[in-house]
Amino acid sequence: MFNSLKPTLVAAAVAGSLVAGSVNAGESFGFGRTATAEEIAGWDIDVRPDGMGLPVGEGSVEDGEGLYEAKCAVCHGLFGEGEGRWPVLVGGQGTLAQDRPTKTVGSYWPFACSLYDYIYRAMPFTAPRSLTPNETYAISAYILYMNEIVEDDFVLTNENLGDIKMPNEENFFVDPRPDVKNTRCMSDCKDPNAIMITGTIGGVTPVGHFVEGADGPAASHEEQHALEQAKEKERLKALGVEVEEESHSAKPAELSAAAKEGKATYEGACAACHGMGIAGAPKLGDQAAWEARIAQGMDVLVDHAINGYQGDNGIMPAKGGRMDLSDEAVANAVAYMAESSQ
Repeated sequence: MFNSLKPTLVAAAVAGSLVAGSVNAGESFGFGRTATAEEIAGWDIDVRPDGMGLPVGEGSVEDGEGLYEAKCAVCHGLFGEGEGRWPVLVGGQGTLAQDRPTKTVGSYWPFACSLYDYIYRAMPFTAPRSLTPNETYAISAYILYMNEIVEDDFVLTNENLGDIKMPNEENFFVDPRPDVKNTRCMSDCKDPNAIMITGTIGGVTPVGHFVEGADGPAASHEEQHALEQAKEKERLKALGVEVEEESHSAKPAELSAAAKEGKATYEGACAACHGMGIAGAPKLGDQAAWEARIAQGMDVLVDHAINGYQGDNGIMPAKGGRMDLSDEAVANAVAYMAESSQ
């Protein structure tokens, strides 16, 4: 990324217009400094289609199967078919010309290195950047295998990943059309504070965004969601739509010490699924969904959360795919969800 550049770190933003006049090549503006090697390395994280930038490592299809089932299948399905509205990873060959194409790793993605790069940077959904390079190679190998791009005994490495030919690579090409200039709004522009985020997921979507009509930014995901819900109800009422008010049974007067400890773990590791009911996960606060589960006893719930569980409606991966969590942290998170859903 930075091979031909000598980057500098800007110490302050420059406001207003530049003074008229020419600037000679190499002339200094008097601010900033040369970036250190460590600072450059922090930005130079891209992986090219030919494999340049890949970290040293390897992973087999065999190892990838277990990792995929533990960390990916809850959203993408055991066979890459996608749970609910989560992305389908496998199949779709021959559908790109149809009205409703199925864009998967096997049918659409142009480069295999992009698969590794995306998984390593952004997955699993509940714990991005938690996978090691070797784990990422193994999961990538298994996904490629499910798409019949590599064989079942294949071992993926930083040396051979760039050599893999993806089925749809030839359909990606440089667009010869010229760029067009985007005209910046200079008058009568929309107030940026009036822009509302409408799809907040606890633990994922950043908080602190203004919601139109609110006094200030939300301090938490729960507050953000409440502000957005209230604003949407006001909008519907203004249109004459009858809005049914939610009825909430009284929450426990006081959470246990374990549940209080577990709230942070829930928000960081569990809310992505249990906040929305993804892949059969019971939603926080849904008494009907939690009643039968709580009736089994906390020991059963905690065991399922720690060791994983295959139910009729979905999969609970061991520790939600967050194997870095202690058993105690998982147990506390279960206590928080259970006590908040009675």
